[in-house]
Amino acid sequence: MASSSLSGPADVDGKSEFRNKKPKPENRDESELLTVPDGWKEPAFSKEDNPRGLLEESSFATLFPKYREAYLKECWPLVRKALNEHHVNATLDLIEGSMTVCTTKKTFDPYIIIRARDLIKLLARSVSFEQAVRILQDDVACDIIKIGSLVRNKERFVKRRQRLIGPKGSTLKALELLTNCYIMVQGNTVSAIGPFSGLKETLMIKRELAKDSELRSQSWERFLPQFKHKNVNKRKEPKKKTVKKEYTPFPPPQPESQIDKELASGEYFLKASQKKRQKMEAIKAKQAEALSKRQEERNKAFIPPKEKPVVKPKQASTENKIDVAAIKEKVKKAKNKKLGALSAEEVKLKMEADEKKKKKKK
Repeated sequence: MASSSLSGPADVDGKSEFRNKKPKPENRDESELLTVPDGWKEPAFSKEDNPRGLLEESSFATLFPKYREAYLKECWPLVRKALNEHHVNATLDLIEGSMTVCTTKKTFDPYIIIRARDLIKLLARSVSFEQAVRILQDDVACDIIKIGSLVRNKERFVKRRQRLIGPKGSTLKALELLTNCYIMVQGNTVSAIGPFSGLKETLMIKRELAKDSELRSQSWERFLPQFKHKNVNKRKEPKKKTVKKEYTPFPPPQPESQIDKELASGEYFLKASQKKRQKMEAIKAKQAEALSKRQEERNKAFIPPKEKPVVKPKQASTENKIDVAAIKEKVKKAKNKKLGALSAEEVKLKMEADEKKKKKKK
């Protein structure tokens, strides 16, 4: 009894200790677990892997903007043909502005509906059909990144989006070459299509360092360039620039009043009648000037224009005189002589020759 009583709690403690002990994970680097061997490719999913098909129908729908309607209507037969090869139906509703994909009884790949959903999402985000249809391949993935909510200020957002595209699309083209991905910036989203590794890598230096097996498990921050952020405020300069005057502690001089001006000119000491007479004379002088100007403008209409000097005809030289009599004779001869006809003397000679021939025959 004693032995049993002593061994009982020992067994209980041993069980509890065994339960508390958990298998310790191996000390492996995460990069080694996530790396894929070079040249390894996942075998394609065939009908033999799922001969019975799917139990229920799955479907996804997405809306598209109005400006994509014409392009989608044109390329939709190609979309249906590409999805029918995987036994997926696709419908385009132009009234509601939506695209829908759904599985059928012949569908055997359970993940193909997710790829079809990504296909219609990419088409709605202005990606061309030639690039969007690549998502149906097993080794191609996509990511639609929303960038509209990153910045509140709209002007700043447009500048940063343009910086992503770069001058003449050079920055975007460089990113495509570095990551082997197709990148499309449209509105408030960025669509990327390419391999899984290409969607994460964005610098050429990472690709160069990845070739070295020793550097795979190390941090690459020391190789990356460090840029200083400079916010340059490009403010438009005003057309009229105001030049600030030099600061003086003394106030500006007080402007002269009307009384001071009259005192300086001597009008202050004149009588009222004299002041009135001067004002009337000044008014009459102004009226006379205006009248004279008006009269000059009226007289301009009566001034005759300058005539051009008359050019005398040059006398015909004796060398260039025309012989009228000779011309008349030529005209008479031309009238008498028809084009291609014989002259009068030739006609007489011909008649005489004909008469001689007749006499000889008799």
